[in-house]
Amino acid sequence: MLSRQYLQREWQVFLLAVGFLTRIPIPADPDFSEEKLNGASRYFPAVGLLVACAAALVFVAAVAIFNNALIAVLLSMTSSILLTGAFHEDGFADSCDGFGGGWRAEDVLRIMKDSRIGSYGTVALVLVLGLKAAALSAMPSTGLVVSALLWAHIVSRWLATSYLLDLNYVRGEGKSKPLATTMPLSHWLWSGLPVLILFIFTDAPALLPLCLVLLAFRFAFAAYLRRRIGGYTGDALGAAQQVVEIIIYLSFLA
Repeated sequence: MLSRQYLQREWQVFLLAVGFLTRIPIPADPDFSEEKLNGASRYFPAVGLLVACAAALVFVAAVAIFNNALIAVLLSMTSSILLTGAFHEDGFADSCDGFGGGWRAEDVLRIMKDSRIGSYGTVALVLVLGLKAAALSAMPSTGLVVSALLWAHIVSRWLATSYLLDLNYVRGEGKSKPLATTMPLSHWLWSGLPVLILFIFTDAPALLPLCLVLLAFRFAFAAYLRRRIGGYTGDALGAAQQVVEIIIYLSFLA
């Protein structure tokens, strides 16, 4: 049986993950340590579950009030962006600016660290938000949207943390630095518990094409990051999360 001390410690680690990925205020940890901070990334999918639940609740309420799918989707997206402080969207935009405007690895990293958004990031951000809104509002039922939100927010964060398994962190500073730069395989597998729960309540065979696409993207993006910058950055993890979110929404329409 798990001890009370262990459960309390894991709760504190979970709160660190919540504080890192969202704007939710968390209480100060009296026993804060670097070890706890490094372990917080294993709770990123669980934080994704929180974000998904909030977005789904707003969507369901907005549908009931306005009876308009697009309005409900936009309000749901607004709630998730406010909740996370556009954390992943910011990383996606910075990555697009860096990879779009830089040729050498050092140029890509320098552009990523610039807090200003450029033309590549602006266009990419508009497109990714538009794709999300279009895909979700085109889904034929409220239940399908809720399911898509749960899958997208949880799985995208789980996949993004997988880059900590086999890629080197290539930048030691910046606003998007991850909590941990490496993750043991056992921690990553354990962090996928929310994903396992999703599979239990979903028709698994129907998800096989999606899983294959996500697997292909995961390794293709890893190869791209190795070739362009020699590893990953926090912004690159944000970009991966956003792309996976889009892939999942589109797969629910296919």
